[in-house]
Amino acid sequence: MQLTDSRRLTGPSLILDRPGAAAEISVDDHVKDSALARWATHVRTLLDAVGWPDETLAVRPYQGGATLAITAPIDSLFAATEIVEAAWAQVCAEIAGEVSPDLNFAIGQLKEDIAQERDPVFRALHAASHSKGVACLFDEETVTLGLGKTSQCWPRDALPLPGQFDWADIADVPAAMVTGTNGKSTTVRIAAAIGAAAGLTLGFSTSDWVRVGDETIAKGDYSGPEGARLALRDPRVDLAVIETARGGLLRRGLPVPRATACLITNIAADHLGEYGIHTVEQLADAKFTVSKAVERSGTLILNADDACLKSRGQAFPGDVAWYGLSLSESDVPLTGYAAFVMDDHFAVSHNGKITLILPVKEFVPALGGAALYNVSNALGAILLMRILGVNTNAINAGLLAFESTAEDNPGRGNFIDVGGVNVVVDFAHNPHGLSALTEALNTLPAKRRLYMCGQGGDRSDADIYQLTKIIRDAASDAIIVRDMPSKLRGRKPGEVPALIRQYLAEMNYPTDQIFNAETEVEAVAKAFSWAQPGDLLVLLIYENRDKPLGLIQKLQAENWRPGQAVSV
Repeated sequence: MQLTDSRRLTGPSLILDRPGAAAEISVDDHVKDSALARWATHVRTLLDAVGWPDETLAVRPYQGGATLAITAPIDSLFAATEIVEAAWAQVCAEIAGEVSPDLNFAIGQLKEDIAQERDPVFRALHAASHSKGVACLFDEETVTLGLGKTSQCWPRDALPLPGQFDWADIADVPAAMVTGTNGKSTTVRIAAAIGAAAGLTLGFSTSDWVRVGDETIAKGDYSGPEGARLALRDPRVDLAVIETARGGLLRRGLPVPRATACLITNIAADHLGEYGIHTVEQLADAKFTVSKAVERSGTLILNADDACLKSRGQAFPGDVAWYGLSLSESDVPLTGYAAFVMDDHFAVSHNGKITLILPVKEFVPALGGAALYNVSNALGAILLMRILGVNTNAINAGLLAFESTAEDNPGRGNFIDVGGVNVVVDFAHNPHGLSALTEALNTLPAKRRLYMCGQGGDRSDADIYQLTKIIRDAASDAIIVRDMPSKLRGRKPGEVPALIRQYLAEMNYPTDQIFNAETEVEAVAKAFSWAQPGDLLVLLIYENRDKPLGLIQKLQAENWRPGQAVSV
């Protein structure tokens, strides 16, 4: 029995409907029920003792452990984590037959922590924002009321009282969140292209950057709450679309309490085992947290091709809009929105009226319709931007402008011609995404095919086997296996590449067609050294994309041709 994680929940989350604190505990299943019941008793004692009798508690058991959570005043979330931990310490001592921690001392310390953390002005502003229907974004340094160009920010240590400014000057710009297993970043970036075509200044955050209009204001993985705050606080923003990853939802809850729309792309096995998420169904529950932001006044946008989403969407009490490759004209609802393909065009319906948009073949990332995953991503972005108020002319223009280049959509289906060699750079990193990619690439002509592959150490052996099988079936001529030094995540250097090579041998893949590399840059160099005119190189890049992409762009700029040396 031990506590493995403790964290603040700054917004509604999988387990709570408002801010609080949560902890993950590991506990043997044969004592779990007793331990959780004891924790509930102890946490209630502590809540009453510190003057929080109206706060609620929640427990989410799972195999081998559980999530323990309590709601808390917004200005006392750190203290709330201490309450969760103190109650669990009592349980551990009791079950182990040890002397329990001094309860009176713990209560005294908790009261001191609450007093030190208490911020009545912030609490009043947060409550007032809720009553007035505007968002409140906060961190340790800044509090923001409203979103985008109609927001106002103050330093955390110089907050005004709720009556010291004009609330009429504060409002929320339209905002959306995009989550799912695959396609999040691409969907957000297609939406951004559509917003730009509409003449809007779009704020958007993804796993590569935060941008406001054409300006990149931060680089890195910003698919969590920090990226959301950066995009939503910028005073230039007319409209915001936020990539919202599973990790951020589980660690902190919703980055913004309400949204005009939320979109879920799909649900597939990925990163299972973290925060008690062990199954696809549990992952769907976690992703569906975004529905709490739209339940009363917004629209939940779901992929009708995904069975997990379809069943949950049918039970959702709020407005749902559907998109998907499986939808057709006969599925058009009499009220609300939908998006689908009709007569080889993207199409969107509103209250039963269908509007044809761009021919699918004119959307470059769709590869003439072969890349069905990008057709689906485009349908989601079309539906999202239509619901956010963008007209069909701008949607057409945005789709035409989006080419999924390394500049606009790095690592997501980037097609590059280098000296007569066709190069695809992609981030596909789980069976769902990789299968979709290889299915599309199999339709392209190629003299020979090479795949560059590797995996993070947090993947299970079964996951690595499945990914290897997909690559083995697609890579008919060569495979480069490389290590990922920055993503070992508990495994030893070389362990994952050795496992991939073992699986390839078991699958009877020719050993003389397997090449090894220590890093992604070295692997890219080896791929080009192997290449001949007309070959297809599929470079699955997961680490620092700047270096391998930089090498590819350098070769292109130098008019490299097959047979020439490639230096790293």
